Amino acid sequence: MSREIIHSPSGFPCNAPPWGELVAVDLAKGMIRWRVPLGTTADMVKDPALIIAGTPNLGGPIVTAGGLTFIASAMDNFLRAFDTDTGKELWKGRLPAGGQALPMTYLAGNDRKQFVVIAAGGHGKLGTSLGDSLVAFSLP
Repeated sequence: MSREIIHSPSGFPCNAPPWGELVAVDLAKGMIRWRVPLGTTADMVKDPALIIAGTPNLGGPIVTAGGLTFIASAMDNFLRAFDTDTGKELWKGRLPAGGQALPMTYLAGNDRKQFVVIAAGGHGKLGTSLGDSLVAFSLP
């Protein structure tokens, strides 16, 4: 199997943006609750007028019991936290390389502090920056 993005002369995909979204589905009602473009081209272009929301993405989210959805996946090297009920972006943290991986969460220490961790290794075929980092963020 081979997957490749067909690019226009500008270097972006040929179809209209957004090229990637985070979508919440209400399984009980069989409908989409909300959808938001995922990532931007801000790290890929010099002209702010060319910044587009919703980059191609590869990876998935993790949903916490506290009502947060964490996802990286986009081409702009950020791990983001969204409100699971509304889709509002609440936070984003810069990664040293592409976060085309599934985040995970764990509790540690006597105080059972919660962390979200992601492998930031990039993806050669997607064109994100490559690296070999494992990054953890603590929740307040």
